[in-house]
Amino acid sequence: MSLHSIRPWRQIDRRQSRQIMVGSVPVGGDAPITVQTMTNTLTTDASATIKQVLACADAGADIVRVSVPDQASSKALKEIVAESPVPIVADIHFHYKRGIEAAEAGAACLRINPGNIGDSNRVTEVIKAARDHNCSIRIGVNAGSLEKHLLEKYGEPCPDAMIESGLDHIRILQDNDFHEFKISCKASDVFMAAAAYQGLAEATDAPIHLGITEAGGLTSGTIKSAIGLGNLLWMGIGDTIRVSLSADPVEEVKVGYEILKSLGLRHRGVNIISCPSCARQGFDVIKTVETLEDRLAHIKTPMSLSIIGCVVNGPGEALMTDVGFTGGGNGSGMVYLAGAQSHKLDNAQMVDHIVEQVEKKAAEIDATANAAE
Repeated sequence: MSLHSIRPWRQIDRRQSRQIMVGSVPVGGDAPITVQTMTNTLTTDASATIKQVLACADAGADIVRVSVPDQASSKALKEIVAESPVPIVADIHFHYKRGIEAAEAGAACLRINPGNIGDSNRVTEVIKAARDHNCSIRIGVNAGSLEKHLLEKYGEPCPDAMIESGLDHIRILQDNDFHEFKISCKASDVFMAAAAYQGLAEATDAPIHLGITEAGGLTSGTIKSAIGLGNLLWMGIGDTIRVSLSADPVEEVKVGYEILKSLGLRHRGVNIISCPSCARQGFDVIKTVETLEDRLAHIKTPMSLSIIGCVVNGPGEALMTDVGFTGGGNGSGMVYLAGAQSHKLDNAQMVDHIVEQVEKKAAEIDATANAAE
């Protein structure tokens, strides 16, 4: 039975969008919301870029974007695409020929910015290249690079200007009988981005790529993205997301998954439920959680683990997790398995034992899933 049937307050009704393909990955429709990131290495350094793509893919990225600012980057892109285990999106600005070259190099999708790609004739050439090479397109509207005529019309970047820009360029693609596209309308201002995305969601059935652009560093950017993307996702808007952080792209992937996990929209790896700790804690909660996050990073199976310092909330939280540990007294605590008390355990043995129990439970979950296929 779905939890939504007994807990309707957890229900998120996703906006009905049409589905496109980004390489082998479906985006939109009833497909899972995908997590994207973008490399920050020099694309011309193919080995460094490939290394970063592989790290992001291992962290769970479904799609990785690579900037293609010059012809040398176009040449390197072909090698990067060949080595990538996930679809590669080519990020194109200013030079429409880079879009053509990227399609020829095997990019799964071209991200073009309407504000700086050039006139409709140039966009049409990029569309032809995309069609010829089975490549989708993302229309990437950005508040910081809107077309001059829209800035003159509206006086400043605003949601209406962003929506108009996006719809104008959707029209160009549709006039060329090209429908394999998704769209984004990013801004660093959370309110502007949210309003623009809501307007676009009502105006088109195209898959929507969510993002709060230039969100900031790891801490501030995570919070800003969680607020902006989280509220839109809660409203059912969004088919693929990218968290933009001034940090390692792997961190973007982790934050993206955490946002989706918190809303029950996507699950990957161990979801650790832990208390902030206080004077009641029976063990060092913060150090234990840090260690477990590192020791359990290899687990890809969706499952839950509660690590609670004392018996105030520990037993209740453990009832709702696959594996749990609640601090007690005299240097020991209680292990919970599948929501039920199982056995006491000395704190000194806690980390190794919990890792063992989580790995065992993950294997059971995987075996059950494989048997059902």
